[in-house]
Amino acid sequence: MRCPFCGNIDTQVKDSRPAEDHVAIRRRRFCPACGGRYTTYERVQLRDLVVIKSNGKREDFDRDKLERSIKISLQKRAIENERMDQMISGIVRRLESLGDSDIPSKTIGEIVMEALARIDTVAYVRFASVYKNFQAADDFEDFVSELRPPVLTED
Repeated sequence: MRCPFCGNIDTQVKDSRPAEDHVAIRRRRFCPACGGRYTTYERVQLRDLVVIKSNGKREDFDRDKLERSIKISLQKRAIENERMDQMISGIVRRLESLGDSDIPSKTIGEIVMEALARIDTVAYVRFASVYKNFQAADDFEDFVSELRPPVLTED
């Protein structure tokens, strides 16, 4: 592993332990050349995924991009990082198990919304506002009204 600070290729692993509910290995590394310390994560990748965008463009699946968008949705919410990492790993495993390496971005968005709805409704609405491209306050109102159970009135 190349040192991110000085580029030295002779780095040492100081500690390894399971991470993300035992689906990744966290390694603490040390560079003897510059004294830098850093962490790496090792994950199993079942297949290379390709995202098919709505305009037909194809791009390699980027776990970091998925993680960034979910972190934005969960910003200032009381969700532990470990739970978020588990959710992201679960989403990636689900995508890899779909059986096809080409995955429409719509499918990814639906799976993410489903996962967010289970852990935090505010994050779910935040993600949906970007994913569904809300243009006006009415779009929010319509979406949130679908989340609420119907009000029963006595006749």
